[in-house]
Amino acid sequence: MTKRRILYVTGTRADFGLMARTLKAIDADEGFALSILVTGMHLSPVYGSTVNEIKAAGFRIAAEVPVDLDVNTGTAMARNLGTMLIGFTDVIERERPDIVLLLGDRGEMLAAAIAATHENIAIVHIHGGERSGTVDEPIRHAISKLAHFHFTSTEDARQRLIRMGERDDRVWAVGAPGLDGLRDGAAVPRAELFASLRLDPSPPVALLVHHPVVQDAGSMARETEAILAGLFAAGCQVVALMPNSDAGGEHVRAALQAAASHPDLRLVTHFPRGDFISWMAAADLMIGNSSAGIIEAGSFGTPVVNIGSRQNLRERNRNVTDVAQADEGLSRSIREVLARGRLEPCNVYGDGASAPRIAALLASIPLDPQALRKFNAY
Repeated sequence: MTKRRILYVTGTRADFGLMARTLKAIDADEGFALSILVTGMHLSPVYGSTVNEIKAAGFRIAAEVPVDLDVNTGTAMARNLGTMLIGFTDVIERERPDIVLLLGDRGEMLAAAIAATHENIAIVHIHGGERSGTVDEPIRHAISKLAHFHFTSTEDARQRLIRMGERDDRVWAVGAPGLDGLRDGAAVPRAELFASLRLDPSPPVALLVHHPVVQDAGSMARETEAILAGLFAAGCQVVALMPNSDAGGEHVRAALQAAASHPDLRLVTHFPRGDFISWMAAADLMIGNSSAGIIEAGSFGTPVVNIGSRQNLRERNRNVTDVAQADEGLSRSIREVLARGRLEPCNVYGDGASAPRIAALLASIPLDPQALRKFNAY
């Protein structure tokens, strides 16, 4: 039997964690030959050298393509696109996959989509059609316009792609793959989590995940300081994950490190997926601007305070409270959210059964030359 060769491109702990269950399902299917192209933050000790988690999972790594992450600016991000495009093209030319599988809206995925398009390889894009703030939205839509097939997280996103000119028979709403195994994966008890970071089990604990916004890079330090001040004023202990490598990331990092001596703050470079979702389930509050708060936290009913524009147009679960900016009123908003407490789990992004849908579609989508001729449907 001829196996379909799938190449998944990953650049961050986030996208790999979201896709872990789906990648395992693909890898276990005798109809596929899966390989992983690893790049970006995975290869940097500053961001936890998370390539080791990919190796530990047993996946075949097709190649590692390093980029320069020492400088967090828009200029550096644009230059890294060029580095990745050259490296990815070489890998795709050598591997000759049948399908390049991409998730989300980062530059790594855009570079891979450009390379695959010119190598005449089918592109499957997951999480297209969504809206959000900042540079992520145009990059996400650019990837969608290069992709041949689309697996969306919601029906709303599916309909948006169709309105953008994608063929309706090439767009399927499969749910968000990051919800697969989410409840079962949150296996570390709250008491064990608190003990591991020497936290008091009585006061509330906030999980802070705040990433830079490219267009607002210069204000990220001030915003991070204000978030910490609001949390401490509301009586919270804080578990803060370090930010990603986008422009402005060094300002978020510096603000967190400047507050490192605060007795109620714990800084973490990286949580393995199981630990991260266990903290998301156990925390009294999640705060910042991570998509995990918008998409995944609803499955636990964890209250979320979403700050700023990074996620400002995504579909919301009931557990999300939006705050336009971190200012003197933030501590009041935090207290109000904490007072309301945990909600009943509910999630508009799916039922946690995306992996089998994705695997079935990857096995059945047409890969003949006509399928790769991309055109607008209107």
